[in-house]
Amino acid sequence: MQIDFPFRPGSRGRTALTTEEEHVRDLIEQVLFTSPGERVNRPSFGSGLLQAAFGPAGDVIATAVQYSVQGALQQWLGDRVQVESVDVETFDSTLAVTVRYRLLRDGQLQTARLSREV
Repeated sequence: MQIDFPFRPGSRGRTALTTEEEHVRDLIEQVLFTSPGERVNRPSFGSGLLQAAFGPAGDVIATAVQYSVQGALQQWLGDRVQVESVDVETFDSTLAVTVRYRLLRDGQLQTARLSREV
């Protein structure tokens, strides 16, 4: 069992816990939606995804964002997952990301669908 994200007390008043699979999904969410420079002790942590949402649109930019996000995931979570694909889409004011990855622990294929209002 792992500590759940975001941190919160569980139903028994203790730290909420989650499964290993959900913990990895939580880690992916942290990498995707943390901007580089946001964490004081790890200034390079994050993907820059949220800043890219405000940049110019187009196929070249979308491809560059997908590769940079995939690179950030491999850099920060490469010891836990093998990223298979990353798809980034925007709908009105919502940024949606779909990440397909394999857990290195058992080779299980997972899909994380995450979104944020920007």
